[in-house]
Amino acid sequence: MTVLHTLNLTLRPCHPADGPDFIALERDAEVMQFLNGGPVDHGRVDPDKVTFLMPRGHEPHVWTARRRADEAFVGWFGLFPEGGGLAELGYRLRRDHWGRGLASEGAMALIDWGFGHAGHDRIIACTLAVNHGSRRVMEKTGMTYERTEYPAAPVPVAGSEQGEVWYGLSRDRWASRR
Repeated sequence: MTVLHTLNLTLRPCHPADGPDFIALERDAEVMQFLNGGPVDHGRVDPDKVTFLMPRGHEPHVWTARRRADEAFVGWFGLFPEGGGLAELGYRLRRDHWGRGLASEGAMALIDWGFGHAGHDRIIACTLAVNHGSRRVMEKTGMTYERTEYPAAPVPVAGSEQGEVWYGLSRDRWASRR
């Protein structure tokens, strides 16, 4: 993993010192609403048994995003190899950074790195169908809708009955857009 720079962000491989910032994200009900329906109660949750990533700063394939201007914590991005040239994109941003284009900016930096340096052939991402903000990020990066799935959730989240949408982008399509 390498340090990535965009116009507004620096993405660095995560570090244990980022753990408190990651935990603060999980305590924000709005940030977590489409993952588990609300804030994570760290006294009751076993991070090894949840269905979503709870990084603590030692995970491979996770970058911490900070503003270039002042190093303020923005969130995290991940590009997780799935094998066979496939990787899955993920991200989580602080609520006060929503709506500024930073999610798309960071996601595009990882997509470019994934195709240009990591050798991935295809990158996918998913979210709940009702998470319009995340869907818009995927679309802005060039990903296109592929399918909707209806997985059984251990704890139903509001909107999960509408399914989980999957988006994808191939290396060829990425290259043609550059």
